[in-house]
Amino acid sequence: MDSISRIAVVEDDPEISRMMVSYMHDHGFEVSAARSGRDLDRVMSDSKIDCVILDVGLPGEDGLSICRRLRGKSTVPIIMVTGRGSDTDRIVGLELGADDYLPKPFNPRELLAWVRAVMRRSAPIEVAQADVPQTLMFEGWRLDMARRQLSAPDGTQRSLTSGEFNILALFCQHPRKVMSRDDLLELLHGRAAAVFDRSIDVQISRLRRKIETNLKDPSFIKTVRYGGYFFTPLVTAAADS
Repeated sequence: MDSISRIAVVEDDPEISRMMVSYMHDHGFEVSAARSGRDLDRVMSDSKIDCVILDVGLPGEDGLSICRRLRGKSTVPIIMVTGRGSDTDRIVGLELGADDYLPKPFNPRELLAWVRAVMRRSAPIEVAQADVPQTLMFEGWRLDMARRQLSAPDGTQRSLTSGEFNILALFCQHPRKVMSRDDLLELLHGRAAAVFDRSIDVQISRLRRKIETNLKDPSFIKTVRYGGYFFTPLVTAAADS
């Protein structure tokens, strides 16, 4: 990274907050601490934030509500952190647009690995490989790999989270091929992320809502029995790639 990345840590427990802020700072990040959604709003209005580490169990406006608000105006990567063990909380967070979900207690090194992985997945491609098209097309849609932008056939841009973009990019790079959840998890996260296997289903559901015209019978992303997906369109490189 040419410049130092800045992280916002939203955590109301002073001890946990100090631990996360200190550890991430020691590993080369600029870190801003916030105790509430209002604090986070101030932090994000003052400077560009590259990743938000967001606790679910905040007093007042909880982390799920903050995540929903953020997704209404920003694609900043969000890692939800919670002491709750419920799969429901995890799935709800992912439905609202979180990129990953880390349960407490966690090792600080695990959090660091999660942050680096999320930011790496959301970073624009700076150097194009000669044999890899940088703009892919399917059914009139344009996926700009370098700028990480998706344009609809009418030319309007569709906002995607980093997770949604990465899944669509994988589908476009492997069209008309059955890809299992394990395949997608391995390519997106590595095997360490296998505990989040439902994240694939949730993010694909969100992606479908943005590109499909009929959610009851999707035409682009087909579900394959026994846990797989099939991307149906013919994908081509744009003429300007």
